[in-house]
Amino acid sequence: MSSKTLTVPARLLRRCFHKPRRVFHVDPVRLYYRSPQVVTGSAVRTVDLRSDTVTKPGAAMRRAMAEAEVGDDVLGEDPTVNELQKFAADMFGMEGALYVPTGTMSNLIAVMVHCRERGDEMIVGDLSHIHVYEQGSSAQLAGVHSAAVTTLGDGTYDLDQLISKIRHGYPDPHYPRSRLVCVENTHNIQGGRVLPLSFLQELRSVADKFGLAVHMDGARVMNAAVALGVQPSVILQHCDSVSVCLSKGLGAPVGTMLGGSKDFIQRAVRARKALGGGMRQWGVLAAAGKIALSDMIGRLEEDHRNARSFAQGLLQCDPPLYHVDLTTVETNILRFRLRDTQMSPAEFCERMASVDEEEVKVLGQGLQVLMFPHVGGTVRAVWHLGISEEDTQLAVLKAQFVAQQHKLKSIRAA
Repeated sequence: MSSKTLTVPARLLRRCFHKPRRVFHVDPVRLYYRSPQVVTGSAVRTVDLRSDTVTKPGAAMRRAMAEAEVGDDVLGEDPTVNELQKFAADMFGMEGALYVPTGTMSNLIAVMVHCRERGDEMIVGDLSHIHVYEQGSSAQLAGVHSAAVTTLGDGTYDLDQLISKIRHGYPDPHYPRSRLVCVENTHNIQGGRVLPLSFLQELRSVADKFGLAVHMDGARVMNAAVALGVQPSVILQHCDSVSVCLSKGLGAPVGTMLGGSKDFIQRAVRARKALGGGMRQWGVLAAAGKIALSDMIGRLEEDHRNARSFAQGLLQCDPPLYHVDLTTVETNILRFRLRDTQMSPAEFCERMASVDEEEVKVLGQGLQVLMFPHVGGTVRAVWHLGISEEDTQLAVLKAQFVAQQHKLKSIRAA
């Protein structure tokens, strides 16, 4: 995109400066739980970058769901679920796979299987999804204690620190027993970072040395595989189990695949039942999962490309309101900062999600761009199959408009 495309005409900016504006406010946090509100009487387009969980199944998925052959999966008789599980296991390079309603349940099942006794311990990154966003379910429901290591900027952690967290001398009555180490790939909080294969290989060696199992929260591991240009099995060969979400960038309406050894999956079936995850005739949903794994992985590259295009667009904005480290933009998640502390991430997200009359005049339409304020004073935006290249460029224009309005506001205040 040229700088000319990103420049709002000076005449219109002067009108922004002198003319009182009517602003239609939209709460971006509320929008996470509700549908975006459209400004009545105005042409408003919504670009939803809150998460890749907001995707909706396309026509092919809906047709497959309508036509799916089903049976009682708790009895192992749903043919569509069985086909999905076999397909996933082969893709992962593992002996088996289990269809699970959610990623949180899938991770919890993995913890329950690997840590077989209450009071066992797992080692996790302090910024991992399992540690931060899953309500402490490992302790709450499984009786498993967590020891946290410091998550580095690329989603990895220092292996020497990991080794220092491993409990020795079991059955010393003072300590839990170290059983499991968990990794996340791609890493959500750290902005979709891809774990290097060399790190996973070294982690595997450490785990083998100390008798630990390795579980990967691979909710977005397909993004990692696409970014690295390898098959998923190349990544997962270093893990004992993996949880792979079907309802993010892969576009299925629900479901996660849990992969592991034959014995692991047998135990996982029991844990899933105990947690209420036996879903009976849910081949209707598994049919969408089959399309997600067979047809939707290749298109993730489009999301990665659009995320990087938006990041580059932010850097081209004048005035320069945004700070982006392009070296960290590896997949479909972007974290960026605001250079001016006079605007908080929450205020920025509110402004991006609101539409005013002057914006419609300048840009030709109203644009609601939905994002979230994120950890560390950043803003997070996530690309998915519902966001086109055109949507991405429109989001850049909105960011440019917001930057210019903020500059005018600062001038008035001065």
